[in-house]
Amino acid sequence: MSEFEQLYREVILDHYKAPRNHGVLEPHDAIAEGQNPLCGDEVTVSVRFGEGEVIEDVGFEGRGCAISQAATSMLTDMVKGRTAHEVATMPKDELLEEIGIPLTPVRLKCALLGLGVLKVALHRAKGTPLPDEWGTSSGEISLS
Repeated sequence: MSEFEQLYREVILDHYKAPRNHGVLEPHDAIAEGQNPLCGDEVTVSVRFGEGEVIEDVGFEGRGCAISQAATSMLTDMVKGRTAHEVATMPKDELLEEIGIPLTPVRLKCALLGLGVLKVALHRAKGTPLPDEWGTSSGEISLS
């Protein structure tokens, strides 16, 4: 393992052990939850908007593997200050670059669960576009 990968692994462990923005916001303007039945990950994401549909605050709760929880923690830091539309159209590669380590196909679903849930919350609250790349039709990720 390279020094670079080791650094990213430490960042992931830090976000897992001390998640940022942990807890569902009350009050919130948007909320959604999702599960990854392949490994039992669960995430609930809540959002509060400021002026101009800017994400003022975001919180999450969940349980599951280190990748799903750390990736969602990292995501919450990334999206504050962005508009609902910017986040709704954010490519998954932006989050994967932030994670910084190669992931197996199963771990990829873990890493993207929080992003999918956040996009569902934004879609419900603001009518933003909802990408069909999340595998929800096949039941691989269950969003509600």
